[in-house]
Amino acid sequence: MPRIITVVLLLLSLSAMSQTKPSAMTTYALRLKPHEDVKVAIMKFAVDHKLKAACILSAVGSLEQFHIRFANQEKGVLQGGHFEVVSLTGLFTATAAHLHMSVADEQGKTVGGHLLDENLVYTTLELVIGELTDVTFDRVVDSTYGYKELTVTPRKHP
Repeated sequence: MPRIITVVLLLLSLSAMSQTKPSAMTTYALRLKPHEDVKVAIMKFAVDHKLKAACILSAVGSLEQFHIRFANQEKGVLQGGHFEVVSLTGLFTATAAHLHMSVADEQGKTVGGHLLDENLVYTTLELVIGELTDVTFDRVVDSTYGYKELTVTPRKHP
């Protein structure tokens, strides 16, 4: 690899690392009950707690319906049945969320993608949420592909 390309790649990596900010964390545990909408409940929790930088630390439970958008697709897939939540991860604030979920059906077939509204709890969904108390998440358009991407800034405490 030519030296100039190596230097450019190193500078790009260092630029991406400049987004790294240390933060303390407050954790919350909650349970969603049957028929609750997962994303709606997470966003309501974020609004109620005025979260400015949060993440899903753990999630376990089941759904009676999933609604996810697969990679590089414009529309989501809505499917009813009984599904185990095998993964729920992502970042969110009171105003925006970037969440992904994987679910498995009765035969263990697993699908995953971008979490949309209308993911309905079957028996329970037990969540642990982390709030990063020293930073703020925001989303700004990245010119690479035109999507709003994460920016992390230090939070100003009164």
